[in-house]
Amino acid sequence: MRSKSKQISLQKIISTRDAFGEELVELGRKHKEVVVLDADLSKATRTCWFAKEFPDRFFDMGISEQDMLGTAAGLSLCDKIPIVSTFAIFATAKAFDQIRNTIAYPRINVKIIATHGGITIGADGASHQPIEHITLMRVIPNMTIIVPADGIEAKTALKYAVEKVKGPVFIVVGRDPTPVIFSDDHQFDFRHGEVLKEGKDVAIIAAGIMVEKALRAGEKLGERGINACIVNIHTIKPIDKELIIKIARKVG
Repeated sequence: MRSKSKQISLQKIISTRDAFGEELVELGRKHKEVVVLDADLSKATRTCWFAKEFPDRFFDMGISEQDMLGTAAGLSLCDKIPIVSTFAIFATAKAFDQIRNTIAYPRINVKIIATHGGITIGADGASHQPIEHITLMRVIPNMTIIVPADGIEAKTALKYAVEKVKGPVFIVVGRDPTPVIFSDDHQFDFRHGEVLKEGKDVAIIAAGIMVEKALRAGEKLGERGINACIVNIHTIKPIDKELIIKIARKVG
């Protein structure tokens, strides 16, 4: 656990999917074994930026999510580092069997970047608004799940998944631009949650785009004399249960 209490600037905005797309290109330059697969959504998922620079290492599988995940598993067994991206609803609902049996159970080194998670993609309609994607991935053994709070954390999470985790990783990124919370040199520890603001009266534990909203809620509560502890629980699995218990005891 790392702890801090400071005023965080929320002036710059960038979508976490844009940050993912930018970092993907950087990782492609650094690691020749990185390959990217998409399911006919490369413009929306921002994998098109990787495809433009590394066309021989990009595979558009078409609207065939099951094939995409199975192919990614095969590429991993050929010493590649496959990064797979599609909308969160399609990655989890359409390809659950392939993720469960072909990737997670045998601990295959595939990174799944699920974009357009949650209900913030309102214009795309209810069929594209997943509210169960994290739940589905949590019940699968051997899966690491990260939900970045901003663009800086999204880039760091992808780098961490590629360079530090030998096995499946599920990262959720969003479509809409969101405020940047962290500085470029911010140090993340994805093994532990992070206290962004100390407090003794109440705790708000959040992940993803809700972290910025939690910080704003903390400011509002402060105006009412309520001292709120704000926690970024970026890693959903394995979750930092020790930190959660510690903070629950602290705030009662």
